[in-house]
Amino acid sequence: MWALWLASRRPLQSAFRTVATVGTETDLLCHKVCQRGSSTSRLRAVPLTTTCRRTLHLSKQMCSLKETAAPSEEEVGGFTKLIEAMGFTGPLKYHKWKIKIAALRMYTCCVERINYDDFFQRCSLPDTLNSWFLVAQLHVWMCLVRMRQEGRAGKYMCRYVVHSMWEDVEQRSKIMGIDAIHRKEALKAMTETFYAALFGYDEGILSDDRILAAALWRNLFNCQCDDSAQLELMVEYVRKQMQFIDSLNGEDLLLTGEVKWRPLLEENAQSILKVATPTYNDAGL
Repeated sequence: MWALWLASRRPLQSAFRTVATVGTETDLLCHKVCQRGSSTSRLRAVPLTTTCRRTLHLSKQMCSLKETAAPSEEEVGGFTKLIEAMGFTGPLKYHKWKIKIAALRMYTCCVERINYDDFFQRCSLPDTLNSWFLVAQLHVWMCLVRMRQEGRAGKYMCRYVVHSMWEDVEQRSKIMGIDAIHRKEALKAMTETFYAALFGYDEGILSDDRILAAALWRNLFNCQCDDSAQLELMVEYVRKQMQFIDSLNGEDLLLTGEVKWRPLLEENAQSILKVATPTYNDAGL
């Protein structure tokens, strides 16, 4: 009887030991990132703007994306509020078709101007459709954060950036030969992953580096990263990228959707200070 009792307790002890080990490894990784971040950093010593700081930080104080004063809420009439409450979109600052074209271009920048092979190699990610989607959704999220600061027109643009992303994911899955049943299941799983990642990344960018590192570990690395240096690299990348996007002109983004991304490893940190201004004609093209 005593032997049977011990045999029945061993699976439970093993399960509790596994859960405790996973939690401890997560805490240690985030702690290592913070320690490495406080001692070795290539970019955080370079102030990118005079009014906005996005250096890697470790603070209990919550910070906003921009330290400058937020623009006032756009005033709309009663009729516009009514039709938007019904699910329609009222008149915007620019024509809707211009914003849709700019949204498509912005999403194109997220998938064609990113060196995915570099991410796969330096972050030890497998070269699969899911890994591509995890890297793409990270950059789409950064665009959504920036465009939500541009009022109603920016929020309208966010809808079509996400719409373009799902159309692209479906087309890529068809090209890869995934059948309809498995494609539907994969899209459902990706949708859940995407919206969960939005909440995690939002919390991380507004918090210290431990929270951001934990969000990246869960969403980008899929809880399968044992190298704190990789987490530190991605935390630095997100911080500098968000600061760079914040420096871009909102009107230009609404009309062109042109976003140029910083490289994963910055060879010349001073180059972040030079922001290229996009050009467009009178038709907004």
